[in-house]
Amino acid sequence: MRVFDGIADLETAVGTHLGYSDWHTIDQAQIDAFATATGDHQWIHVDPVQAAEGPFGGTIAHGFLVLSLTSMLCWQVYTVDGVSMTVNYGSDKLRFTSPVPVDSRVRAGVELTAVEASSAGFKVSTRVTLEREGGDKPACVADVLSVVVA
Repeated sequence: MRVFDGIADLETAVGTHLGYSDWHTIDQAQIDAFATATGDHQWIHVDPVQAAEGPFGGTIAHGFLVLSLTSMLCWQVYTVDGVSMTVNYGSDKLRFTSPVPVDSRVRAGVELTAVEASSAGFKVSTRVTLEREGGDKPACVADVLSVVVA
């Protein structure tokens, strides 16, 4: 975990890789809970029997489930002390580049790409690469935007 002492300290790290999160296992229970929460019950996610005969040989995590893990995983990589809150602002670019089979382990690598003053505080831009253990390419790459209020 990298801890920054305020925004000025964070700004000194722009252009650097901040580190990696712990590995997180995406199991069928988490996939099913995400399907229930979002209403996305497509068989490639929730039907192990049918999915075994499908293109991935088993169920796969929803792309947006993988993306939703970025908040949790990024908090394991870095934090900024001396701020009152951080809120999600969006994403400039998002790609799901490979499937995540059930029981895969994923982790986030975080690169700090920009810190800019804004009317709400500071807009922090990171490139978050979610990799799957043993995968040959990332599962998801997202340019994530947050607003940090000092």
